[in-house]
Amino acid sequence: MKHLIACVLVLWIGACKHKKLPILGEPEIVTKMVDGKKTEVTEYPRIPDYSFINQKNQTFTQKQMEGKIYVADFFFTACPTICPVMKSNMLTVVERYKDNPKVGILSHTIDPEHDTPAVLKKYADDLGLKGDMWQFVTGDREKIYDIGQKHYMVSAMADPNEPGGFIHSGAFVLVDKDRYARGIYDGTSKESTAKLIEDMGVLLEESNTEE
Repeated sequence: MKHLIACVLVLWIGACKHKKLPILGEPEIVTKMVDGKKTEVTEYPRIPDYSFINQKNQTFTQKQMEGKIYVADFFFTACPTICPVMKSNMLTVVERYKDNPKVGILSHTIDPEHDTPAVLKKYADDLGLKGDMWQFVTGDREKIYDIGQKHYMVSAMADPNEPGGFIHSGAFVLVDKDRYARGIYDGTSKESTAKLIEDMGVLLEESNTEE
């Protein structure tokens, strides 16, 4: 009996070590030349190139996230509803991974007219943030909405009927170093944020294995 339990534990630990997160989005079958032959391969959507302005009034692009896994979300500084809870939960992510240079956080404002770099800088300062791990970005409204809805698969738009004049999901989106979305979590939930933190560890292990 003891031998059986030991075997089960070994198998369970082995399975945990090899856990793999799914790639999100609708896959597409494309034809490519592989070793001189036409071959059908499955391709998943990736987060496209982007260019925004961060809280330091500097251009921030996908190049700053090269080699990193990161968590993306959408918010606005005057949000009267879910944003404060989301930011409180994101701070637990910061606390867990603040010393890991392979982790980033990218928060997009959906109210770029109000949320200038200076406003975002004060917002970041009020959260007590240090360093460059957590980036807050603004930019062209339509480009922000487009990347949110089409690529991060979240709600991000103006809506005069919503509190604060905008609608957005409370989602945290986990993105791998190759810019594939690998998980979506409820940023208003401590339990879901804890699952995000756990899955980030899985993704980091995956990245280390590939290097």
